[in-house]
Amino acid sequence: MADNFSNDDPKRHEPTLGGNRARKQADTPPPDHDGTRLSHGDRLQHERRDERGYIRVSLPFRVDLADSDTELNGNDVSLGGFSAQSQRDFHPGERISASLLMMAGATELIVPLKAECLRTSPAASGAGYDVSFEITDIEPQHRELLRQIIRSALSGRSPNIEGLMAGEDPQTPRKRQATKPLPPARPPKPIGRYILLFAAIGVLVLVGAATAYRNFMLIEPSFAAVTAPRIDIRAPSPGILGEHELTAGDQVERDQLLTNVINSDLESDLILAEAALDYNNRLLDNLREHIAGGMQEVSLANSAQPASGDTMTFESVSPEIAQARIDQFETVRDYESSRIAALESRMASNDIYSPCDCLVAWALSSADGVYINESERIMTLIRTDEDDVLVEALVHMNDINRIDSNQQAYVTLPNANQPIRARVRNVALDVERQPRAGFPSWVRQQQNVASVLLVPEEPLPAESVGQPVDVRFTEAPLLGAASERIWQGVRSVIQFGDDIYRAAMEDDDEATDDS
Repeated sequence: MADNFSNDDPKRHEPTLGGNRARKQADTPPPDHDGTRLSHGDRLQHERRDERGYIRVSLPFRVDLADSDTELNGNDVSLGGFSAQSQRDFHPGERISASLLMMAGATELIVPLKAECLRTSPAASGAGYDVSFEITDIEPQHRELLRQIIRSALSGRSPNIEGLMAGEDPQTPRKRQATKPLPPARPPKPIGRYILLFAAIGVLVLVGAATAYRNFMLIEPSFAAVTAPRIDIRAPSPGILGEHELTAGDQVERDQLLTNVINSDLESDLILAEAALDYNNRLLDNLREHIAGGMQEVSLANSAQPASGDTMTFESVSPEIAQARIDQFETVRDYESSRIAALESRMASNDIYSPCDCLVAWALSSADGVYINESERIMTLIRTDEDDVLVEALVHMNDINRIDSNQQAYVTLPNANQPIRARVRNVALDVERQPRAGFPSWVRQQQNVASVLLVPEEPLPAESVGQPVDVRFTEAPLLGAASERIWQGVRSVIQFGDDIYRAAMEDDDEATDDS
């Protein structure tokens, strides 16, 4: 809003916003009537209201320039600008950053602003200049403070903190209107925020209902884990375990050599049996040669077992007696041959082969020549076929009457976002006849639980055998599926936020370490 004044008005001090910037400077400076009144101690007077948009008032204030330590004594001030006394000449159009320092009782108020010089004229006292500035930039809160100071001065009272902090501004007495003006209409609030608010409330209610239904209505077992049929490989005889490179998690094929047991006693027995057989074969060959040669006397050994411990002696007998002894030696030879076959069979059994396409769950280390006894466990294999990897759950006896065959359940693997549907295969009060891997033996010792086997609709990975899982049995498949999916969705969001937080913390720790 601009002041409607003639550019040649000699009494004009204050600048205005807008209007013609090319103004003529007065030949003579205007007299400072307000300063004279203030010096005589008169009360502050306010200027009459006329067609000007901004009313100037004479207040004691100072102008602190930001780019120097110079302070100017103020003449008058309005919402559009101010006039001050300066020792140096300012050029029209020159911009400054300053702060108006005004006294409000015992407190000094600071109003920072930016202004532009409009005109400069010599002071009436002959020392310095009277410079008029137009306010070009001021913060809204500072402009409001300046407005309240000016209104307080227009009301005929000196500005003070108590008056500025009052509930309403001090106004110049005037005739009030008969009717109050209507307050400006508030702009309508966007409906989008209400939609988002109700959507958030609905999501919270839905999550709370799903969580309550899942925790209180669905049947939760005491413990559940992924299991598979277990095959224990045991030592066929005592001895030293042969070297092998199998560890837990290795996949083996059917008829693959796993390891062997080195039995030194068995090997010694086999060597002696083979030596005895060779001795008998040679003894029989010699007797047959002597009898075939027509000799009257045949030299004959007293034993067919050189390792029996008896002293080996020879005697001369007739061919008839020698022929009878040949039949005895052949019987001994056949016995030694059978014994060798038995020892070789036992030796072959010390080579252990895989009975199936299995996964190694546990293997005894063969380092440093480990000695094992007969029937000692060497390895544990688990079957990994599609129908072998199941879920076993222990359900409390109070809830077992609510579970039937082919009842639907939901299985959630660790760090999985979606539940896997499963069906109850059977319910047993005792452990299944076939041993299963992945289930702790101490858990099975509970007396008030029953074992429930679940067949998942999706094949479970063999690596998950032994992992604890979250299982929920449902009697209403539709509600159970909805609650599980909502729960898993919330769990995924929580895990995602936790991962982001952990990643941010790790980045901060790395940055701290680098610094």
